[in-house]
Amino acid sequence: MTTRGTRTLVLGGVRSGKSGVGEALLAEHTEVRYIATGPTLTSDAEWVARVEEHRRRRDERYTTVETTDLTTELSTTPDVATLVDDLGNWLAADIDATNGWESPIDRSDRTEQLCAAISAVTADLVIISPEVGLAPVPSTAVGRTFQDELGALNSAVAAVCDRVLLVVAGRVVELPADFPAPAAQTPQQQRSPQKPAAPVVAPAAAVTAAATEPAAPDTATAAPGSMSEPPKVVATDAEVFDHIDRPDESVAQAARDRQLTLTKPAGSLGRLEDLSVWIAACQGECPPRSIEQANVVVFAGDHGVAQAGVSAYPPEVTAQMVANIASGGAAVNVLARQSGATVQVVDMSVDADTPPEVSRYKVRRGSGDLRVTDALTIAEARASIAAGRAIVDDLVDSGADLLIAGEMGIGNTTPAAILVGTLTRHEPVEVVGRGTGIDDLGWMRKTAAIRDGMRRGRRYIHDPLALVAAVGGADIAAMAGFLAQAAVRRTPVILDGVVVTAAALVAAELAPGAVSWWVAGHRSVEPAHTFALEHLDLEPILELRMRLGEGSGALMALPVVSSSVEILRGMSTFDEAGISDADSSEALTTSDAGV
Repeated sequence: MTTRGTRTLVLGGVRSGKSGVGEALLAEHTEVRYIATGPTLTSDAEWVARVEEHRRRRDERYTTVETTDLTTELSTTPDVATLVDDLGNWLAADIDATNGWESPIDRSDRTEQLCAAISAVTADLVIISPEVGLAPVPSTAVGRTFQDELGALNSAVAAVCDRVLLVVAGRVVELPADFPAPAAQTPQQQRSPQKPAAPVVAPAAAVTAAATEPAAPDTATAAPGSMSEPPKVVATDAEVFDHIDRPDESVAQAARDRQLTLTKPAGSLGRLEDLSVWIAACQGECPPRSIEQANVVVFAGDHGVAQAGVSAYPPEVTAQMVANIASGGAAVNVLARQSGATVQVVDMSVDADTPPEVSRYKVRRGSGDLRVTDALTIAEARASIAAGRAIVDDLVDSGADLLIAGEMGIGNTTPAAILVGTLTRHEPVEVVGRGTGIDDLGWMRKTAAIRDGMRRGRRYIHDPLALVAAVGGADIAAMAGFLAQAAVRRTPVILDGVVVTAAALVAAELAPGAVSWWVAGHRSVEPAHTFALEHLDLEPILELRMRLGEGSGALMALPVVSSSVEILRGMSTFDEAGISDADSSEALTTSDAGV
């Protein structure tokens, strides 16, 4: 199989910084072909100065090709990372060559040939082009011809590119493909009167969905409020989160002070004391309230990379396990019943039909194979994050006082390892794990997939939305939105294993400060989990060699967290027990046994 790179169109005005952005996108390549499309011989001193400025910026990695025959050059060597700078110069030269200024011609054939050459490029390709859409109407016929032709050309090239970026004053904006792109038009067609377009309705799953009334489930299967009709999910700016305040430090100090008054040696309950202080600070109350409504949300999704044999189970198991969780028969349900939590499963991208009460937030069927293409579009990533946010709002508004994210998806430890390796800067062989129990050959296939995914993901290391779209998945993006929004809503979260913690890394990038509202339930045997926990500076509560997922590790930690709260709430103080501070302090500190 040929691994195809990413085709990116970078648009921007004059002196916007678009060329610098294009060069930065290819910064990790050791060899870059630079196709300069402008005239090589000119008496224009300003043009010559601009060309020299660009040449000085390019180092020895670049091989410069100065040509106006862009289509042929791209077709000749499609497997070398390439920067084209820029389409405007190429178009002007092509119009010159065809005497198109005085007698405009139909350029659709030339545009189609160029787009075909772009589509055939297998390496990373970055194309720079001026954006004419924001400019005033030129005062000359020649200017209007160029504007019309370039607008049509940009639209056609954007349709065959994987990403389109707009550079404004050095700032980069990702342009989503929320609506179907119109067919490329000739300038003559563009100037012709057009009928008003019919309103475009976004897919229901990405915006809102009607929920049917389910049968009454047991308390460990459906969270209160979760099965009601969900609010309309607005994906616009879903990745932009409100400022996140830390848990109340004054309450935390009051909880620490109270711990010193309880009938035990100071610090003798170790981590339990720390957890009770954290819960009190999250609630803003000391002593804290008992945890009465813990909700587990299992985010489910299939991943195209599973077709590469990176899991011990076939992809169809995802849908089967979703049904098992929905009916209350999975490990997560058993553990939830044991600790009094409730469970709901949400189909974000399962490659199968699921019941309406499970699929009401569904974004797509399966995520793309991250080895060779993006897992999601930017619009789908936003819709997924928005779904995670909406679920939190629904649960918190219904009384949830602690949240747990779980996951279900064959192959999902591969994108998780890619995200962890990328964001914590570890190599593929360091983060790869056995997942569901793969053999050595499966481990090798998984390592190769992680390598390919990290190669594609590294360019987005400072853009969490683009990163989770490129190498994550709808389930992981939704978990990131869920975890970040929980912090916005001041609700504590117990993190589960490597997949959830990978989503937490993304959430921490989207919403700085959110990590102070999370605690790590356990440490998975997956190597990437340790790197992720270290990056987030979280100490796991339990180490039980677990690797099931579903939220199971977090649920095992839930009774520990609940017990810590009850100790701070219900344990007698020295005064209440009639023990003097001095006598009790001396007596209780003589032995670790305490009371």
